[in-house]
Amino acid sequence: MQNATPGRHGRLRPALLYPAGILLLLMSISAAVSIGTVFVPMPVVWGVIADRLLPGLVEQDWSAGQEAIIWNIRLPRSILACLVGAGLAAVGASLQAVTRNQLADPHLLGISSGGAFGAVLALLHTGMFLGQLTVPLLSFLGAISATVIVLAVSRLAAAMSATRLVLAGVAVSFAVMSCANLLIFLGDPRAAHTAVFWMLGGLGLAQWSHLPVPVVGLVGCLVYFHLRSGELNAVTLGDETASTLGISVTRFRLSVFAAGALLTGIMVAYSGIIGFVGLMMPHIARMLVGGDNARVIPAAALSGAVFLVWADIVSRSVVAPEDMPIGIITGLVGGVFFIWLLRRRKY
Repeated sequence: MQNATPGRHGRLRPALLYPAGILLLLMSISAAVSIGTVFVPMPVVWGVIADRLLPGLVEQDWSAGQEAIIWNIRLPRSILACLVGAGLAAVGASLQAVTRNQLADPHLLGISSGGAFGAVLALLHTGMFLGQLTVPLLSFLGAISATVIVLAVSRLAAAMSATRLVLAGVAVSFAVMSCANLLIFLGDPRAAHTAVFWMLGGLGLAQWSHLPVPVVGLVGCLVYFHLRSGELNAVTLGDETASTLGISVTRFRLSVFAAGALLTGIMVAYSGIIGFVGLMMPHIARMLVGGDNARVIPAAALSGAVFLVWADIVSRSVVAPEDMPIGIITGLVGGVFFIWLLRRRKY
């Protein structure tokens, strides 16, 4: 279909923005791997990574301890931060477009809460019956279930609309989080601390073996959102306009919600609940590139990746050597951003 592009053109050209964003992301990852309780000089970081990728390329002048810190702990953690930040931001941008509500994000619409419920169920009650796949699987099923409930509630006694979707999402989010808290209350007190810390968001358990599933999920959903960016643009102009362009609006919303639930469930399974990333980053992306979702979604993903890497750096540094839950950092920044947004726009 023809691409219907809402809003004005952005100030920055993609040919400039995306390479600059990727460079900033790589620099941020380097800083994240370098900074910590044990500081590792940046040349050592680059040397270890180069030696791991291309053995024999550089002369080894670092200790085994430094190599273990870089390769086994900090680098997979930083890459997971990139993946989670990019995924949540991309889902937020797509949900804001399809609901025509710039305050929509995975947490507000109940998707993150559903993923949290499934993960808490796995951590405290079902046991790891599928090994490392148990938490991701139940988290994904929880996210999908919450999405189905939101869609069903939004269609009660009336046709589905963007406003009803948001209201249903808020209601389901509160209800599901209450159920997750009940599971924690009823669970083993010795394991409850782990579940509570996980629900506040954290990347401390990142391993290389955890990364393939988020990578595949992120790439697949980014490709899907890009291919459907024309429909997303049309829906932002109104249901009637989208219908005249040949779009089945209800079916399209269902497909976007399903993709968003899939990606959110995957990310929540490995990071816990990290709020506000999906709310903030699409706004920043629109300020940079305008309203075309073909540009907004990748720009939001890049912004989310950079933001969460730095949020993780702060969470590791504030109460070092302990880790502060990263959700606390994103919540504080998100609260300030929300106030700024309310002052900037008239809702």
